[in-house]
Amino acid sequence: MLIDHVETFVVANPPPRHGGRYFIFVKLTTDDGISGIGEAYVATVGPHIVADMIVDVAERYLVGHQPFNIESFWRRAYGSGYALRPDPTLCGVISALEMACWDIIGKATNRPVYDLLGGRVHEGLRSYTYLYPPDGDAYDPLDGPNLYTDPNLAAKVATQAVEMGFTAVKFDPAGPYTVFDGRQPSLERLNLSEHYTQAIREAVGDQADLLFGTHGQFTPSGALRLARRLEAYDPLWFEEPVPPDDLEGMARVAGGTTIPVATGERLTTVSEFTAVLRAGAASILQPNLGRSGGILQGKKIASVAEVHQAALAPHCYCGPVVAAANIALSVCSPNFLILESIGRWDGFHAELLETPIRWEEGMVIPSTEPGLGVVLNEAVARAHPWEGNELHLTPQNKPMPFREQLP
Repeated sequence: MLIDHVETFVVANPPPRHGGRYFIFVKLTTDDGISGIGEAYVATVGPHIVADMIVDVAERYLVGHQPFNIESFWRRAYGSGYALRPDPTLCGVISALEMACWDIIGKATNRPVYDLLGGRVHEGLRSYTYLYPPDGDAYDPLDGPNLYTDPNLAAKVATQAVEMGFTAVKFDPAGPYTVFDGRQPSLERLNLSEHYTQAIREAVGDQADLLFGTHGQFTPSGALRLARRLEAYDPLWFEEPVPPDDLEGMARVAGGTTIPVATGERLTTVSEFTAVLRAGAASILQPNLGRSGGILQGKKIASVAEVHQAALAPHCYCGPVVAAANIALSVCSPNFLILESIGRWDGFHAELLETPIRWEEGMVIPSTEPGLGVVLNEAVARAHPWEGNELHLTPQNKPMPFREQLP
């Protein structure tokens, strides 16, 4: 069995675009007709360029090779062009292709991927969701009072999420992230973050964990100022409080607050995650398998975390194929904590799959089908081509003012 063909799909995510503006999928097909699907989580260059990179890497290192040789493919691609070091764009490309290989391997052996990685540990996977606008609109967080700046509305939406069955909700009232971070939080954001978290805690009581999300906005001292405001409400985690490459600073935060620190959305490879653990910078790891190197790297990350008594909470602000890979890893990982869901995996994420991801009472129920357990609905993917110019995620390109005029 040899990889014979590669095809990519750059799919526009319709409004309200939960999970990002677009998704990048790849389909690999073998010479005996077995196909596998993968997804890249890359936001550094345009998605069509990423798709071309996926084809290039596949033609160099996969076409004409067996899909079973994951380690060999990964090393040849990772070391291409004399790199052999973490690169979020290249690792996103490799992740998508590696994921598709695992899907093929599972189908060829007639087993779910998790059975090939140690077997099922968890029957169901606890999941959380971001708090999304109740009206389905994707509005500007600074354009008038809304979910992102109104603690009372946030509390209402959090209550609705709990009523749906979620036992954890994530929110990020700490303000926009910029290319100039880290910084000190403004007094306005400190006050808003405290009142926002307080309102949600009072609304949901002990029915749900609170996941305080940031995006590396702050200096270590600024993050600690914010953490002290939040500790009374006992969040499950404080996510990426400082820029992800400042491991020493993140360790200062982790050692200075009672809130567990989580990180990993922007990290790639087991080497970067191991550095986090060695530094004592976080106790909850959040690899996104569409960027962090794929499923086998994810298993290595989970294993190193297990040795350090750290928990696994895969990140997923992208499409349903990365979600399926995250699910496969989570099912077979003893130190799994919680899984990021895009709502209940309904809406466009469900339309993109022939059989949607199964979500029941706050839990993702892993598929028992061979491979990743998902099949891309290619007709839907082709009917929604991405033709925009924006990237998947876009930080602010100017420094934040020291005072903010919040709605």
